[in-house]
Amino acid sequence: MTLFQNFGITTDLAIILVIDLTIAIILLTLMRYLQGWTAKVDSRVELAERDNFAFGISTAGAIAGLGIVLTGAISGEAASSYAAEAIGMSAYGLFGLVLIKLGRYLHDKIALNEFNKGEQILKGNISVAIVDASAAIATAIIIRSVLIWAEDLTVDTFIAIFSAFAISQLMLVLLTRFREYRYAKRNQDSSMQDALVQGHKAVAIRHSGYMLAMALSFNAASHFIIYNPQAYIANLIGWLVFSVIMLVALTVLIKIVKKLVLSNINLAQEVEQQHNVGIATVELAISVAVALILTSLMY
Repeated sequence: MTLFQNFGITTDLAIILVIDLTIAIILLTLMRYLQGWTAKVDSRVELAERDNFAFGISTAGAIAGLGIVLTGAISGEAASSYAAEAIGMSAYGLFGLVLIKLGRYLHDKIALNEFNKGEQILKGNISVAIVDASAAIATAIIIRSVLIWAEDLTVDTFIAIFSAFAISQLMLVLLTRFREYRYAKRNQDSSMQDALVQGHKAVAIRHSGYMLAMALSFNAASHFIIYNPQAYIANLIGWLVFSVIMLVALTVLIKIVKKLVLSNINLAQEVEQQHNVGIATVELAISVAVALILTSLMY
C-alpha cells in the first residue's frame, strides 16, 4: 500500500479502479457472446471450430470498440461513493454497448443496404468483416468523445449523447454514399457494395481508413461545442455543423496528402482494379494520420 501511496493512489482510488476494471471485463466478455447471440450462432464454434476469420474480425472490432467506449466512461472524475461509481460505470458502459450495436444495425440497414452483412460474415467474407469492424471502432471513437464531452448522469446527459450519436451515424452514411459515388464514377457505374460482397479487400481497407478518419475528426467537435444538457436543438445543430465542416476539410486534406505521398501512382487502378492491398493500407494510414494531425491542431 505504501508503494501505491508513493504514486498518489489512495485506498479509495484503488477500490474504484478495481470496480471500474471488473465492470469493464464483464462488459467485454458480454460483447463477445452478444456477437454470437445476435447472429444466432455459437461464437465458440465460429471462432474455434469453423475457423471463421471474418467472424473473428467482426468480433474483434466489436470488442475493441467497446474497450474504446469504456475509456470514455472511466475518464471522468471518481464518483462520491463506490456504489455511485459502479452504477455510473455500468450505465455508461451498457449505454455505449447498446449504441455500438445500434450503430452497426443502422450502418447495415442504411449505409450498406445492398447486402446482408450477417450472412456475408458467416460465409467468411473478410472484406465485409473489415468494414464492419472498422464501422464499430469508428462509432466507438465517436461515442467516447461524446461521453467525455457530456457531464453528470441524468436523462439530459443521455439525450445529449444520443443526439451526437445520431449525427455521427448520418455522417457515416453520407461518407459511404460519397465514396460509392467516387467508386462508381471510376468503374463504369459499378457498385462499391458489390465489390465488398465479391471479397474486394483493398476497397474495404481504404474505405475503413475514411471511416476511422471521420470518427477521429468528429472527436474535435467536443472541444468546441459547449455542453448544455437542456439545449437539445443547439447541441444537435452544433454537432451537425461542425461535423460537416470537419468532413469537408478532412476530405480535401486527405486528397492533397495522398497525391503528394503516393505521387506517380494511379490509386484507382491499383486499388480498385488490381486489388493492391499494400497501397490500400497506405491510403488507410494516410487518412488516419491526416485526421489525427487535423484534430490535434484544434485542441
